Amino acid sequence: MADNNRRSGGRNNRNRHSPAVESEFKEKLVNLNRVAKVTKGGRTFSFAAVVVVGNGKGKVGHGLGKARDVSEAIAKAVDDAKKNLITFPLYKGTIPHEVKGKYGAGKVFIKPASDGTGVIAGGAMRAVLEIAGVQNVLSKSQGSSNPHNVIKATLNALQQLRGPMEIAKERGITMEKLFNG
Repeated sequence: MADNNRRSGGRNNRNRHSPAVESEFKEKLVNLNRVAKVTKGGRTFSFAAVVVVGNGKGKVGHGLGKARDVSEAIAKAVDDAKKNLITFPLYKGTIPHEVKGKYGAGKVFIKPASDGTGVIAGGAMRAVLEIAGVQNVLSKSQGSSNPHNVIKATLNALQQLRGPMEIAKERGITMEKLFNG
């Protein structure tokens, strides 16, 4: 057991040498699951951690880490989340337009809200939206409440968001014409 702690300690020390990367992203633990494998010698516990990381400016990702130790599982999940980052447009602390996302049986609906509303979301969706930097939004999670599916459905919805510059470029018109008709 002491040998296992020494190995995980070495692995965690390597991650501490890059403070610029760690200071840019905030991380939030969404779900921690303990699973037991029953063997002849007794039960062997391991942990699965689901983590969301984001910079608070429209960049967010999720990751899953599995290990025998909680801290090692979280560290693996954070590393995985940094590899799966997506970027989406933010407009005055909210999203530019309403959007629906789906992954498996998890469905989410996200709608922009006026200033001062806050993040009206539950569970895993709230964690994703807060860490991404969304300050005012209305949302509803339908279907599966499984954190994995809700997170992936929320990220699917955020990927579908398009900013006004992108829409104007697609239509081949100026920003002024886009807003004034």
